Amino acid sequence: TSLCRIYKKTSGNGSIALYLGKRDFVDHVESVDIVDGVIKVDPAELEGRKVWVYLACSFRYGSDDLDLIGMNYRKDIWIKRQQIYPVDGTKPANTPMQEALLKKCEDQGHAFTFNIDNNLPCSVGLQPAPEDVGKACGVDYEVKAYIANEADDPDEKINKKDTCRLIIRKIQFAPGTIPAGPQADISKNFMMSDKLVHLEASIEKELYFHGDQIPVKVKINNETTKVVKKIKITVDQTTEVLLYQTDKYTKTVLNEEFAEEVKGESTMEKTFMVVPLLSNNKEKRGLAVDGRLKDEDTNLTYTTVQKFGGILVSYKIKVNLLVSSGGLLGGLTAR
Repeated sequence: TSLCRIYKKTSGNGSIALYLGKRDFVDHVESVDIVDGVIKVDPAELEGRKVWVYLACSFRYGSDDLDLIGMNYRKDIWIKRQQIYPVDGTKPANTPMQEALLKKCEDQGHAFTFNIDNNLPCSVGLQPAPEDVGKACGVDYEVKAYIANEADDPDEKINKKDTCRLIIRKIQFAPGTIPAGPQADISKNFMMSDKLVHLEASIEKELYFHGDQIPVKVKINNETTKVVKKIKITVDQTTEVLLYQTDKYTKTVLNEEFAEEVKGESTMEKTFMVVPLLSNNKEKRGLAVDGRLKDEDTNLTYTTVQKFGGILVSYKIKVNLLVSSGGLLGGLTAR
């Protein structure tokens, strides 16, 4: 038999337990993996109440501290609820994962299935500053089982010991075919001269994975008498938040300088390797990172492929030449 990890959370009173076979659910753009799990119910302490489960997609835009002063620090973007116990209506056929989980619960297990709308945002967190406390801002998905008389009665207070919850992630994988990489070029002349410096930058393919070295090919044709003193390569992450309001900002995730000298009336062609990593950017507040599960390590978030709102992320490589000009440095940038 193959071994698989089971994720389990039990309520404080021990009456209900939530089981999931995985916590990453893939958005294939046209459809999203179903969320299939099981809840174990011990009816002895329910006292006539029912057991419910919900799946919620929420945007967190503040710390838990705000809740103490009556401000809501999270907004539900989408939420679906189901009654688990007593059994209400017909359920879809169990998945193989649910069958395996039900065996662990014996006769107290109840399966549930949610279909995530494919127009919902993916799980993305915004990195807090080192001094920030509490949960990070961003989009998250939560599966929560709870004991209550009604599914969603604002007048009914649900005790924390009557709940159990697990955070899951909606993620995207890279497409099967990887397009050729982009190319950019620029030419510039300087005062009192009609000669040009030509800069061309390109990458082999459009897509790289976490931790991959990105080879940036740089071609320089220096027709002037000036000297190119160094080459600077930066990688910028642009994050566009299309939820509570439209907010767009750019942060540099890699900035490297190479002491390459290209004398006047000469050429150079060279490939420089760069690797943008979250580990080199731990201090930067607001960077978009993959949705975090508890204390697991994560990465700079991937470029999002999304037709609708959410937190959209993209990356840009910039190549800068620094050219000497009588003791001054002039700039030349290709993106």
